[in-house]
Amino acid sequence: MTEQEVRQLFLETNAIMEGHFLLTSGLHSPIYVEKFNVLQHPAYTERLCRALAGKFAGEAVDTVVGPMTGGILLAHEVGKALGTRAIFTERENGRMTFRRGFTLSPEERVLIVEDIVTTGGSVEEVIEAVRAFGGVPVGVGMLVDRSGGIVNFGTVPHKALFHLTVETFSPDDCPLCKEGKLMTKRGRTGK
Repeated sequence: MTEQEVRQLFLETNAIMEGHFLLTSGLHSPIYVEKFNVLQHPAYTERLCRALAGKFAGEAVDTVVGPMTGGILLAHEVGKALGTRAIFTERENGRMTFRRGFTLSPEERVLIVEDIVTTGGSVEEVIEAVRAFGGVPVGVGMLVDRSGGIVNFGTVPHKALFHLTVETFSPDDCPLCKEGKLMTKRGRTGK
């Protein structure tokens, strides 16, 4: 899939929205990517994940890991496309960790997948969890890199299907707040 084809799929499913949004990172934005508008369609999810898997086909991946929630779907479909195992991390005491009996072997080659990356904080936590088990992160695959190209995972290479540069604001400097524009918080409307 080309980047333009991915963009078109997100537009067709209304996954790219305009307004005043509170992001998971705590930043405010005039654009929000509601991944589940596209991921609710299994055929689209499979198509996107096949394309993402193709970007890492030469990396001898043993396991695909995604953070809960959207990362679970991505890990499953990318793992299916690569013929590997797929597991996920979830938050426990505020940090991403492996639960439900999931483990990694030392030197196990792990591809980390994430839906939308703005600051990369959740991905960094998954990388730490993988390394804590002795796993080797071989890459980070993202549906959307909305960091403006500044996200960096050190020695772990990353690739995205779609790059979206959108200005974000700290709550104190948000012009949308200063205009009194109603904010949407994770699917709920509020002030």
